[in-house]
Amino acid sequence: MFGLSELAVVLIVVIAVLAAKKLPELARSAGKSARILKAEARAAKADEKEEGSETGSAPRVIRGETVTPGTGTPTAAEPGRPDEGRSAQPRNI
Repeated sequence: MFGLSELAVVLIVVIAVLAAKKLPELARSAGKSARILKAEARAAKADEKEEGSETGSAPRVIRGETVTPGTGTPTAAEPGRPDEGRSAQPRNI
């Protein structure tokens, strides 16, 4: 009967007829959104370049300490360990 392209054309015509008053406003807001997105992308690139120039070309190394497991039972004072009886896996609610 109708193909996908014909249905798309009919849908565009119906939207144009029914929403003629709103189309300029929608186009204006879409343009503003595109400008904001471009500005944020430029700012993110500039931030990345700034970070790269501050540290030079050498990679940043974060030093830490190695933790070996203790022989006692875990207590509430030990951060980073799940409570006994609780699963370390997040639950899907």
